[in-house]
Formats: sequence, C-alpha cells, structure tokens
Amino acid sequence: QAVQDLIKKLQPELPASIEVHTLYDRSESIKRSVDDVRFTLLLTLFLVVLVIFLFLRNLPATVIPSLALPLSVIGTFAAMHLLGYSLDNLSLMALTLSVGFVVDDAIVMLENIIRHQEMGKGRMEAALAGSREISFTILSMTLSLTAVFIPILFMGGILGRLFHEFAVTISASILVSGFVSLTLTPMLCSRFLKHEKDREHGAFYQAIERMFERSLRAYERSLRWVMQHRRGAMVFSAIILAATVALFVGIPKGFLPSDDNAQISGTTEAPEGTSFQSMMQHQQAVAAIVAKDPDILGFMSSVGAGGRSASLNQGRLFIHLKPRSQRRRSVDQIIRNMGPKLSAVPGIRVFLQNPPAIRIGGQVSKSLYQYTLQSTDMASLYQGAKSLEQKLKGLPVLDNVTSDLQITNPQIQVNMDRDRAAAMGITPTEIEDALYYAYGSRQVSTIYTADNQYWVIMELLPQYQRDIAALQQLQIRAKSGDMIPLQSVATLVPGVGPLTVNHYGQLPAVTLSFDTRQGASLSDAVSAVNKAAKDALPSNVSTSFAGTAQAFQDSQRGLLALLLVALLVIYLVLGILYESFVHPLTILSGLPFAGFGGLLTLFLFRTELSVYAYVGIILLIGLVKKNAIMMIDFALEAERAEALSPEAAILKACSVRFRPIMMTTMAALMGTLPIAIGGGAGADSRRPLGLVVVGGLAFSQVVTLYVTPVIYTYLDSFFHKRRRDLAEGPRIHPVDAGPALGAAGRGAGFQDSD
Repeated sequence: QAVQDLIKKLQPELPASIEVHTLYDRSESIKRSVDDVRFTLLLTLFLVVLVIFLFLRNLPATVIPSLALPLSVIGTFAAMHLLGYSLDNLSLMALTLSVGFVVDDAIVMLENIIRHQEMGKGRMEAALAGSREISFTILSMTLSLTAVFIPILFMGGILGRLFHEFAVTISASILVSGFVSLTLTPMLCSRFLKHEKDREHGAFYQAIERMFERSLRAYERSLRWVMQHRRGAMVFSAIILAATVALFVGIPKGFLPSDDNAQISGTTEAPEGTSFQSMMQHQQAVAAIVAKDPDILGFMSSVGAGGRSASLNQGRLFIHLKPRSQRRRSVDQIIRNMGPKLSAVPGIRVFLQNPPAIRIGGQVSKSLYQYTLQSTDMASLYQGAKSLEQKLKGLPVLDNVTSDLQITNPQIQVNMDRDRAAAMGITPTEIEDALYYAYGSRQVSTIYTADNQYWVIMELLPQYQRDIAALQQLQIRAKSGDMIPLQSVATLVPGVGPLTVNHYGQLPAVTLSFDTRQGASLSDAVSAVNKAAKDALPSNVSTSFAGTAQAFQDSQRGLLALLLVALLVIYLVLGILYESFVHPLTILSGLPFAGFGGLLTLFLFRTELSVYAYVGIILLIGLVKKNAIMMIDFALEAERAEALSPEAAILKACSVRFRPIMMTTMAALMGTLPIAIGGGAGADSRRPLGLVVVGGLAFSQVVTLYVTPVIYTYLDSFFHKRRRDLAEGPRIHPVDAGPALGAAGRGAGFQDSD
C-alpha cells in the first residue's frame, strides 16, 4: 500500500505524456485470497453456531458453547502476536479449520451438564458433577488433537517452513478452546443454564426432538444387531483397511495444487540463429493474438537475452488477467484455449504456464517441472539429452517437453593468419576490436543534456549486420594507415556451435522441462520420466529432478514418515493419559475409516493427493478419535462405578454419547464444508484439504459408531483374558527325571512348563 501511495504522489511530477500503469502486482491476488479466507471464516462461524442451535434449540445453551469461538480466535491472535506471526493464507486457513472443532470441547461439557440437569440436579450441582465427570475426556481430546501437529513442527525443508505457522496456529486455538471449555463453560452453565425438560415447547422444537429420538432408537437397535454379528463387523473393517491401502497407493499424487492468481507466465523460443529483428517480428505476431483474448487485462512482452532468457532467440510474456469474478474461464482453461492459436504462428514456440503461488527452486524454465542431466563427458551428455527428449515427447502424460540444449547455433569462426597480419602491421587485438566495433555494443561517447544522458554506440548499419558476405569486406586500419580487408588476413569458416553452455553445480548440464497433460498427475509424470531416463541414458550421465518436481519427490517420503510419526505420538499421548496399551488402540481403530472416506472423496472429485490433502489426513487423525474417546471414557467409568460388563458398558456409552458425538461431528463438518466447496481467490489450493476432512468425517462418523464398540469388546476380552492368565501364574507338572538323577533329582523333578 505504501508503494501504491508513493506512485500516486509521483504521478503529478512526471511529464504529461507519461502515464504509470501497474501490470505486475502479486499483492492483489494475496489480498483477494486473504479476503476470501476471512469471508470463509465468518461463514464457518455462522454455520457452527447454527448447528449448535438446531441440536439444543435453546438460546442460552447455544450462546454458552458459542462463546468458545471468539475467545479461542482472540487467544490464538494473542499467541500469533507474541510469536511474530502474520495473517496469511495458511494461518487464516488454520483458524477456519479450528472453528469447526474448537467448540467440540464446549459442546461436550455443555451436553454433559444438561444431562445431569435432566436427572433432576440444580444448575450449580449439575455444573460441578458434569464438569467433574467429563473433564478427563476433554483433556484427552485436547491433548491428543494437539499432539497430531507436533511432528509438523519438526519438519524440515520447504514443507516445514510452509506449515510451521499453520501447525502452531491451529494448536494454539485447540489449547485455548480446551482451557475455555474447562473453566468458562461450566461457570456460565452454573449461572445461566436453565432446565427446560418439563417446559412447553413449540412445534419446531418438538419436531427436532422427535427426529433425534427416532434416530437414537434406530441407532440403538442397529448397534445391538451389529454387536450380535461382531465377526462380520471385523471382516468389514479388514476390507476397509485393505481398500484404504489400495486407494492410498493408487490415487494420483501431486504437490501444490494449481491456483488461479489471474496471471500467466510465458516463454517464446525461435530456432537457433534467429536474428533480433526476426525474433521481434515473431514476438509481435504472438502478442497480437494474446491481445485479442477478452479475459486479458494487460500484458508485457520482451525479447532478447536478459532476465531468465539466456539467449537472443527467446522472449518473455507476462499476462495479467481480469479478476476471477469478471471471467468465466480459469487460468488453466485460458492456457489450454490459447495454445492452439499460438502454435499456428510459424517459426516460434510459445510455452505458457500458470505460475505457482509458491515457487520452489531458483531454476526457471519454459515449463513447470525440470529434470536435469549432468556429466563430465559432454558428448554423452548431449547425445543422451537429445535421445531422452524425443522419448519424453512421446509419453502421453507429458506436455510441452523442451530442453535448454542449444548447440546448433550458426556461427562464423574467424581464423587469423597471424604471419600475414604481422607483415601488414596488424595485430590480433586490432582484428578483435574491429569485429567488436562492427557487431558489438562498444560505447564511444556520452552526450549529456539537462535532465538525461545518451550513450553513443558504434556499430554497422543493420543491412550489413544481416549479410555474412559483408563480413569479408570489413576493413582494418594497418599501422601504415592503409585499410586492409578482413579476408586478406583471416579465413572465415561457417559452422555451428553452442548458443549457451549450461552448468548445474560445477558440471555441464542439460535441463529438460515438461508439464503434465490435463488429467495426468505429477506422480505419473515422475514415474514415466524415471523409466524413460533409465532406458535412454548411458551410465556416465547422472540425473535428478529439480525445483518443484524435486520437492515433490522429497515430500512423498517426508509426508508418509510424518503420518506414521503422528500416529505414534498420539498413541504415546493416549497411552500416558489412560495408563494402558490397549485403549489407545481402540481409540485409533477408526482412523482407517477416516482415511478411506477422505481418499474416496478425492478420487470421486478427481483431485490429487497434494500436500494440503496430506495435512487434511493428519487433521483427520485428531478429529476422528474424539468419538472413540467420548465412548470409551464413559464405558470405562460405567464398568468401574456400576460394575457393568464391557458389552453393556459400551452400549450404554454409545447411547448416552450419541448426541454430543453427532453435535461435534456436524460442527466439524460445517466448519470444513466452506473450504471444500468454496470459490474465490486461493480456493483451489485449499479445496483438497476441505474435501479430505469432509469426506473422512462423514464416512467415519457412520462407521465408527458401530465398529468402535465391537473393537472395544474384542480388545477388552483379550486384555482381561491375558490378565487372567498372568494372575493364575505358570502351570507346573511333574516330569520324570530318570534314574541318573538319584534322590536329589527325584526331589527336584518339577519344572515350569512356560
């Protein structure tokens, strides 16, 4: 904003013929994206509060847990301020996601206090008894959900820097909400929560209540049936687990989703040896086609070496599009539509790409992904690069395959006859100077004016620069003062040579760049490139992906390890909280169902498993286990306090906890749904995360209500059987020691069978 204000101040001081227009401003897309996330955050707040009201149908009861939302957000802002964080897309997305489940703890606390009120207790007594009963459950849910993000804090590389603030922000909101739920929520319940069981309610209240009661009775009947067919439930669980693994292996994998930032970056390339004037004409033909597109607001076009172009036969395009709300096509659609039109221009190739929101790696190429070849043997390197490029162009998953190998540029080699030149009084330096004066950019003078200065450059007239025959007539002044033609002291040999010699590290290198075709994933492209390179390249050529493709390869290894570490951390935290090795397994048993639902949703919506989707899966790990924690805590307490059997205890727990489970899950769904279906700036990158969470929660919500009780009874019976076997001690029986042992041997003729 300060730069924009300064431009406005400078405008009156410029000559009247000069106008300043901003064609490249990344801040516009950033501001639009942040505004869209802010709107999503407000919409999520509204939807979550609406879910609470529909379940409770009581204004004070709705306000009490809803207060956890602004307090958690304000507390998170305070933590971000102390840590020096800024409001960006990732921190705002973390807040938006947290809105869906920061109310979970308050909802569980409120629902349990209401349940005690329905038993006939007063407000204060119900608040004390309900909060005492549920406090450990809330503590378990809060700490285990926060533990999910601990591994993210220790990630290295670009992903670690990318998601560090995301993890800290969402963890801070969870911890603040847990503290609010354990303190403020029961206090407000003890003051303002009214018992309304016997009060006359309206038709809307009664209709919702009847619907809930019917749902509860149907769930109880179906749960008893499932408990009678526990083996079938375990078989179903095994099938889902196998399907989850198959989906994880088979689903297309990507890195960072393509986003619409209203910008297109382009590179043009003509054949090697194209003159500047010819290149300029081709570039103008391309620019004329670009200017006709109705969705383009403005563009910049330039040719020649400079910037990211290392040679004279390349040009650059930067296209600024209209805002997304003013056009029907996305950036990717515009690129696909414009491609055939630009390819019709003869003598030039145009490579357009949607620049990523986060550019990884310093190497910039004509296409989005890079594959670098290196070798000390330049002949093998160049031959292998040509062979591999032809193979890659034939692969159906790749598009815009190109190379920075330019070694057939027409050139003239000037071989000086040093003896003849010396006889005429001409030195090699004078020949080099004559060539540079004619075809270089030798500055010979500077003209100064009142407000500017002009360089005087010596060169031949353009018509002589384009004529090779004129080179032979170039004259050099000898010491005697005579003008000697260049052909008298040198021989001109036409040939070809490298336009540029590229290096990567300190070795000669060739970089092949490519895009993925529509519908193909980056994982498919990487596998295809690796296979083609293995077949086409000699053993003395080393290869590696660069930039985004390299970061994608690193992320696939790192993200899978991160997922496993997150599971281990949660298991350890739950094991410490419950002082048990078995109960954490029961709580984590619902994770395959959440993973299956999230991956299936990505598959149905034809969305890649990107980095954001991975974060959604990690988030699911923390969300799904909340249902199991609420069930198991109640079941364990029922076993201890009421001496119920494990099956009776878990059935009672499922019935009593049905309402808070449904409320918390619906709140989390409503908190994530705007991200899954949202539009606007930056929505394309956030959508995979929302789809994973919504799909995983929706599927696991239904399945875990049935499978978790089954697994609880199985593990509980196994645990009790094992404990009973240990309590009985080792079994002993007599063994015939044989006559050689004598009396002592017969007296000691007993041994432990175990």
